[in-house]
Amino acid sequence: MSDPVVAQTAPYAVDVEEGKNYFWCACGKSNTQPFCDGSHKGTDFAPVKYTAEKDGKAFFCGCKMSGKAPLCDGSHSRI
Repeated sequence: MSDPVVAQTAPYAVDVEEGKNYFWCACGKSNTQPFCDGSHKGTDFAPVKYTAEKDGKAFFCGCKMSGKAPLCDGSHSRI
C-alpha cells in the first residue's frame, strides 16, 4: 500500500448534522477535501464513513495520518 497524500497539515473543521453520513478521503487526492470525490479509484485506499453523533463541529484529519481516522488526533504536529 502506498502512502496517502498530505492534503493539509491541520484538521478540517466541519459543521456536521446528527445522523448524517460523511465519507472522509483517506488517499488525500480528493478535490473536495476532507471528503471523498472518487480520486482513490485505482489505489488501495477507500473512503472512511463517519456518521455524526450530534450536530456541531467535527475536526476531520487533513494529514491522513490520524490513528483515529477520520477524525484528527494531532498526528499533523509530528510531520
